[in-house]
Amino acid sequence: MIRINCFIKVNEENRQKVLEAAKRLTEASLKQEGCVAYDIYESATRREVLMICETWADRASLDAHSNSKVFHDEVSIMHANAEMKLETFEMNK
Repeated sequence: MIRINCFIKVNEENRQKVLEAAKRLTEASLKQEGCVAYDIYESATRREVLMICETWADRASLDAHSNSKVFHDEVSIMHANAEMKLETFEMNK
């Protein structure tokens, strides 16, 4: 399995736009084959910090997700309005 933590730093004026894009991406991702888990978290101490936590069954599933139209559409919105940093972990079953 593959786990990705996507940290998002967004200013207040763009926060709602970024959060809505993340929610649309989450909803679509949960329906994709190989998606084990996908959710958005908001920091309890820093309003400008969000995190998307996702788990994929295998590299092929993650690659299909990364190449999907919804991924490109929503991530483009997030990139244009926030700073993003990824952490990727390969996990043994």
